[in-house]
Amino acid sequence: MENIDFSLVDWSRAQFALTAMYHWLFVPLTLGLSFIIAFMETLYVKTGNSEWKRITKFWMTLFGINFAIGVATGIILEFEFGTNWSNYSWFVGDIFGAPLAIEGIMAFFLESTFIAVMFFGWNKVSKKFHLVSTWLVAIGSNLSALWILVANGWMQNPTGMRFNPDTARNEMVNFWQVLFNPVSINKFLHTISSGYVLASIFVIGVSAWYLLKNREHQLAKKSMIVASVFGLLTTAFVVLTGDGSARNMAKYQPMKFAAMENLYVGQQNAPLVAIGILKEDSKETLHKKQDFRFQIEIPNMLSYMAFLDPNAYVPGIKDIVHGNPEHNILSFQQRSEKGKIAIRALSDYRNAKKAGNDSLAKVSQATFEANYANFGYGYYAGRDVHELIPNIPMTFYSFRIMVGMGVHFGALFLVILLLTLKNKIDKKRFILYTALWTIPLAYIAAELGWIVAEMGRQPWVIQDILPTIAAVSQLKSTSVQITFWMFFILFTGLLIAEIRIMTTSIKIGPTEDLKDSVKN
Repeated sequence: MENIDFSLVDWSRAQFALTAMYHWLFVPLTLGLSFIIAFMETLYVKTGNSEWKRITKFWMTLFGINFAIGVATGIILEFEFGTNWSNYSWFVGDIFGAPLAIEGIMAFFLESTFIAVMFFGWNKVSKKFHLVSTWLVAIGSNLSALWILVANGWMQNPTGMRFNPDTARNEMVNFWQVLFNPVSINKFLHTISSGYVLASIFVIGVSAWYLLKNREHQLAKKSMIVASVFGLLTTAFVVLTGDGSARNMAKYQPMKFAAMENLYVGQQNAPLVAIGILKEDSKETLHKKQDFRFQIEIPNMLSYMAFLDPNAYVPGIKDIVHGNPEHNILSFQQRSEKGKIAIRALSDYRNAKKAGNDSLAKVSQATFEANYANFGYGYYAGRDVHELIPNIPMTFYSFRIMVGMGVHFGALFLVILLLTLKNKIDKKRFILYTALWTIPLAYIAAELGWIVAEMGRQPWVIQDILPTIAAVSQLKSTSVQITFWMFFILFTGLLIAEIRIMTTSIKIGPTEDLKDSVKN
């Protein structure tokens, strides 16, 4: 690893981050709006009120626009695993590829089969069959997220696999351990529920615009009631799953947890910094240490959040880098030595196999397996172990801004619901403007969640097993730079197109065709 092209690594990371962040501008609305539409159509079928059909078809149009453009970015994202991250794809393709294949075969098939009925089956199939199709599209959309997030969760807590030294690949040995990986399950539930919150805010914000323009009062108010109830319930679920995510992080990714909380020295009864402003400590630049200019703490809360015990010890960045024998924490230096042994043992095993020396191969394999848990650290043997510390300010601030926005979203749902039920929402223009301008905040919060999850685990592609410096393809960095700017232009164009098509459709509102179809 002496000849690492860090420019290639950085540009490959930047390109994947660009694609993923643009893709996530489309996905959460698809996840949440599909269920909101299904709820609205259920109300239509149950009540027979044609206004619910008209409302359903309007939101279905916006769903279709978003869905189509989201698919394009998702396809490019999956191709990048083979183009920019071929070493990673080879190393874990037998595991990582399985959830993605299932997503393509089952979930996407479910969506594509019934989405045609959902859009074009009005008055061609029975009400109940059309309703079932709408629900199956919603379920299929969310199943797509399940398998992708199973793959992502496995990267953050690799389990259910065994490394085959003959092929130098990780192979799945227990599908159920991969599927029910606690990190994967919690990540799936937290991610889709955040998408439901975003979609609820989108529906409320658009409805608020109609009320501000004194248009479509029935559509706006009915939509607000459905979206605010859905938003309130899913906000509570986001809090619950976020709490589970914090405990998983403390257990499986302690460095990410310490960086997110800017905890430099581990401690018992660790307080949670609810609000804080950081400043870099010039004396501890190697550790990327950040002091606080200002903070508001909640006593014992960090220990409780991490381990459900207010007296629990939470390791800090210094403990994880340099080790803490009292709490059985190995230093990065110790782990890099074990990783170096694993890498050397793998090489010895393969050489012994070629030479036909089975006894030496057996000893080398045993040595490799005993040290494999630290395999990735071997790539940092002889390097500055402080490179293994993620970007602290980015994860610290992203987490707190995201949480602060979540509190705002929950309060907004409650206020909107109460005012709408009391039929006072029309007169509260400040609340309506707040709802409208909360739409971009919801997208920012969604992106910040991924920044915490992905930047916080750097430099790992697979936690403790494979770092980014060993996962990239052998490409020229200039090639990646060119495609980065190509994708930037393409994705920006798609985003602008979506916004223009969406805003045009919203300004037009439910068309006369929609209104006429109610009579049929």
